[in-house]
Amino acid sequence: MAELNVTGADTNTGYRQELKRTLGIADLLVYGMVFMVPIAPMAVYGYVSQQSYGMVPLVYLVGIIAMIFTALSYRQMSKKFPIAGSVYSYVQRGFNPHVGFVAGWMILADYLLVPALLYAFSATWLHSMAPAIPNWIWVLVFVVFNTIVTGRGIILQARTNFILLGIELIALVIFLVFAIKFVFIDGHGAGGFSMQPLFQAKHFGFGFIATATSIAVLSFLGFDGISTLAEETDRPEKTVGTATVLALVLLGIIFMLETYMGALVHPDYQNLDPNMGFFNLSKEAGGNFLYYLLLIVNVIAAGIANALAGQSAISRILYSMGRDELLPFSGFLSRVHPKYQTPLNATLLVAIVSAAVAIFVPQETITTLVNFGALSAFMLLNFSVFVYFYLKQRQYTHIFKYLVFPILGLVIVGYVWSGFDKVTFAFGLSWLVIGIIVGAVKSKGYKVVPAVLKDL
Repeated sequence: MAELNVTGADTNTGYRQELKRTLGIADLLVYGMVFMVPIAPMAVYGYVSQQSYGMVPLVYLVGIIAMIFTALSYRQMSKKFPIAGSVYSYVQRGFNPHVGFVAGWMILADYLLVPALLYAFSATWLHSMAPAIPNWIWVLVFVVFNTIVTGRGIILQARTNFILLGIELIALVIFLVFAIKFVFIDGHGAGGFSMQPLFQAKHFGFGFIATATSIAVLSFLGFDGISTLAEETDRPEKTVGTATVLALVLLGIIFMLETYMGALVHPDYQNLDPNMGFFNLSKEAGGNFLYYLLLIVNVIAAGIANALAGQSAISRILYSMGRDELLPFSGFLSRVHPKYQTPLNATLLVAIVSAAVAIFVPQETITTLVNFGALSAFMLLNFSVFVYFYLKQRQYTHIFKYLVFPILGLVIVGYVWSGFDKVTFAFGLSWLVIGIIVGAVKSKGYKVVPAVLKDL
């Protein structure tokens, strides 16, 4: 049990407990799965299939291997620093307070844009089915619903997550039933098991691994959001890291299963539509019923489930950085609702920004920019594990945990990061410069650290 000082702050973290601790490992696992979206490969299947010579399940296997090292870094840091700021807090305390601010600032770029992108995608899909209703109406519907759920308390959100995950998994099971019947009973598609989606020697090599890693790493973003709920979790030093690794592995297995069955239904990957490939092959297996079912469930998964998790994660990071007085309007952002015990002001700000970006910024632009911040923060996280445990704590006997694994995570993420195009780098570096200026102003030239770090 945490010890408190005379101000009521936890002597291990330096903060008063303001958020409501109610979540268990099952809640965190469901949150992480909802954030990564079990049916996410459906939306990009056609594109990924063409880029990987039809070996989509192998791409996701590469993704599990590539991201497991970063997940393990989250696990190590969440055990040592069980607080809500996620990578911001981990780098701040494990490496350097000012570098921690930069890590938090960079991941803000990702988390602020993710809900907007999801709202834009969902609104476009719904507009195609109901052209009379403009996109901006759908965006506002999603924003208002998610803000109410997020703002009214973590218990309501946790219950909503269970329902949303259930809807996605039921839809996935229905697809698998149709696919199994289509392939193994009716003899269509591949007509049975095939190794082609799993491994093709003539196409496998360093070039394939490099392409697969770039695709897969971006597909798994979201597992890191679990750590933002640390201060609303019972025994976060144990449950947060375990849930992070479990969510990554479970979702990876689900991704591989659904894409393998998709490949058996439609083996000729070359003629798949890059945007609608999975939905079109589902029509082959289950007709219009399955086609529209998966479309509608993908709208729910993106516009509600995934965006809800994203909005919750970013509001916690804003709250955490705000209480350290490192952002403009920190007092406003760090305020907690007295009844619901949620960072309501930060949640409302995210809602307004998300709605504005989704309505006024083109989807292509958001898509290009959305991943730069997260991968930048991941690199700093992996490096901080090495610095804190291996150099500062001198835990030289744990060579794999604190040296090999975090360095592998750093190298893998760094490789993918280096492959961004010029537009993404221009945005990312501009965002970084703004953050450096904000950090310099708030820290008086990077001379002042948050008061909580002085007290520890």
